Amino acid sequence: MDDDFQAADSGAADTFPLQCSALRKGGHVVIKGRPCKIVDMSTSKTGKHGHAKVHMVAIDIFTGKKLEELSPSTHNMNVPNVRRTEYQLIDINDEEYMTLMDDKGETREDIKVGDNEIGREIQSKFDNGDDIVVIIQSAMGEEAPVSTKVVVN
Repeated sequence: MDDDFQAADSGAADTFPLQCSALRKGGHVVIKGRPCKIVDMSTSKTGKHGHAKVHMVAIDIFTGKKLEELSPSTHNMNVPNVRRTEYQLIDINDEEYMTLMDDKGETREDIKVGDNEIGREIQSKFDNGDDIVVIIQSAMGEEAPVSTKVVVN
């Protein structure tokens, strides 16, 4: 009997549940379907039979937009799995896509420099001829450059 199994992607889930009361400032949380970093939290006690509520202010890790959420402290919220990967910058093409190489020598050309502060920093360091490492942050199927380091030989 031949069983035909489909290969399943064993990649880590995009998010995992965590009780509200366990979330911390500086940690990550999903608000309105967006991966965010918590910048402020406060807990309010409610009436006699009410639940304590947690008020969170968080910044979208990709757009920088401020989002807020109010949730009972006993409820679960999703926490995004956020990964940061370092890549050596090889080239930037005319469409502003970066050629990036990981530590295994694999290259990828699917991330744009971006028209923001970090994008301008990458472009200017590249134009200066600096050897730079670009740190790519990924969460919930999105990826973007978040910082750079100059490689000193």
